Amino acid sequence: MRPGTKGAVTFGHVKTAVFSTKVFDETSLRAANDGSQDFEFLKVRLEESTAVLAKGYDAVCVFVNDRVDAPVVDVLADAGVRLIALRCAGYNNVDLKRAQARGLCVVRVPAYSPHAVAEFAVGLLQALNRRLYKAYNRVREGNFELQGLMGFDLYGKTVTVVGTGKIGAIFAQIMHGFGCRLLAVDAYKNPDVLNLGAAYLPLEKALPLSDVISLHCPLTPETHHLINEKTLALLKPGVLLVNTGRGALLDSRALIVGLKNGVIGGLALDVYEEEDKLFFDDHSGEIIPDDVFMRLTTFPNVLITGHQAFFTKEALEQIARATIGNLKEFERTGKCGNAVAG
Repeated sequence: MRPGTKGAVTFGHVKTAVFSTKVFDETSLRAANDGSQDFEFLKVRLEESTAVLAKGYDAVCVFVNDRVDAPVVDVLADAGVRLIALRCAGYNNVDLKRAQARGLCVVRVPAYSPHAVAEFAVGLLQALNRRLYKAYNRVREGNFELQGLMGFDLYGKTVTVVGTGKIGAIFAQIMHGFGCRLLAVDAYKNPDVLNLGAAYLPLEKALPLSDVISLHCPLTPETHHLINEKTLALLKPGVLLVNTGRGALLDSRALIVGLKNGVIGGLALDVYEEEDKLFFDDHSGEIIPDDVFMRLTTFPNVLITGHQAFFTKEALEQIARATIGNLKEFERTGKCGNAVAG
């Protein structure tokens, strides 16, 4: 980036440090790159101790578990970085106010494949309800006993969708296809969801009526620990709870209590509030020190996956295209339509 003429600022070629790079990240970004982008792929996660690696780059490209809090933003700004490009939709891991104060633009990929996440949530629900994970392991061991594998028909059951943006709306559409009664919780009433016959209710009124609850809302100060000890007390016993949103939408310690007393009949998680210390890496040869996470894994009616709901070929391609599009727009104008305000 260089100063332009007549007091304006023109933006030249952007050099980008891509943090938390996995093989699939590098493959998709290289495939989408038309030669206009200069990427440096780094395996390390962005945090205060690694932020210095961004020195000499105009932008950093980060994922859901990279830490972009105030201290990291300061290191990035001091290193000359001017753009934080999220290759995801959520931005709860970024201190937006600090970034704005230091003159850093934050951009995201607002919609890469809502179908990927919604379909995965349905898959988790089906696997949880019909105990497919237990059945798979039994048959591999030659055990064809059905005891303990009973689920229930989804047809006619009440499904509450918390957050009815693009992902939540697609999930609601699929559940409508199953013949479920739909309840929705969101400040904005999505016309597509209303057309499915869904009734919008406040959370505290929807929870007692729910047989299934699926979370698709963003993580904000208002939605942090949306499901907690108090809201769990509103549930009828045996409810199935699915979270493909953000881990901290749920109070993990309260979940353990809910599982022990039978209020939660089944729990499916693709996200976890302390996942940044675990997910996307192989810890199979280690002792995992997170006691809460390990306690959750001991319950037979808990199904946990490692933040893979987004992980489809189509989604990765769209994330790469949109990320490069954001970088190009910033190169040309110094702004971006996918910028996130502080």
